[in-house]
Amino acid sequence: MDWLLAADSPAQKLTVMVVAIALFVAVVGLILFLVDRPKNPPRWVVALGFVGLPLAGLAFGLVYPGLVTIKNSFYNRDGSQFVGLDNYVTALTTDQFLIVLRNTAIWVLVAPVLATLIGLVYAVVVDRSRFERVAKALIFLPMAISMVGASIIWKFVYEFRPDQPGVQQTGLLNQVLVWLGIPPQQFLINQPWNTLFLVVVLIWIQSGFAMTLLSAAIKAIPDDIIEAARLDGLSGFGLFRYITVPSIRPAIVVVMTTIAITTLKVFDIVRTMTAGQFGTSIVANEFYTQSFGQNNAGLGAALAVLLFILVIPIIAYNVRQLRLAEEVR
Repeated sequence: MDWLLAADSPAQKLTVMVVAIALFVAVVGLILFLVDRPKNPPRWVVALGFVGLPLAGLAFGLVYPGLVTIKNSFYNRDGSQFVGLDNYVTALTTDQFLIVLRNTAIWVLVAPVLATLIGLVYAVVVDRSRFERVAKALIFLPMAISMVGASIIWKFVYEFRPDQPGVQQTGLLNQVLVWLGIPPQQFLINQPWNTLFLVVVLIWIQSGFAMTLLSAAIKAIPDDIIEAARLDGLSGFGLFRYITVPSIRPAIVVVMTTIAITTLKVFDIVRTMTAGQFGTSIVANEFYTQSFGQNNAGLGAALAVLLFILVIPIIAYNVRQLRLAEEVR
């Protein structure tokens, strides 16, 4: 079995791939054979045969690591001594980590709201316009860029050079400030505004996602409702406020909660642009820093558990709103 793990040549890697595919086919074939062998197998046998393997994979890949992480959060940095809630007390009371929690709260509050608002306004403005497809494609393009790629692009936008004679600004934003007669700024260093400038990157990426879903929801509004509202004298902003927004409220909730969950998991942007320095670190980045940079597995695990706890109410709210929407229908 060791030769499978130590494969380094192309031939060995190809052999490992063939063996893995053969094992997968053999296991699936065995499951189908055992399930289909009885003439009238019980339903639970059929269900277990088809979902048992995926459930086992989820248990091994998600549940078990999650339980181990929770356990490690109650131990010291090397896991040799039980410290109880000390890691959580450190994460919730130390000034360094309070800044991390503050930054995370800023991300969660600002990014989903602004990205959804921009996507909604954009979807309404370009809906049924002459250049609708081109306009939507332009705002959706950032979705095709990875978080790291987008971070590098915006790092060039925020690039700063000293305001000295003969020194030209290479950053787009600082060059615009110079044209306006304003001294160039160190956008990624000056606290606490640097966190907001990082949030802009995620908003730029997620606005296209919000626009796509909300545009589809707007087009799904029945025409007779809109015509009835126009006959009642609604138009413009009134039509948007009293008809469009209430009609697509479930879609707005889904978009906002999805972006909020994405925001809690943001790591690439902070790591690429500032590495968490200058007071810009968030929970996901600090978890990585403590676990792998500082070799503090206990505190890193506690931060990961806190991140999981923060996600739970967002998911619960999303599920509740979807159920309410289904009941209304």
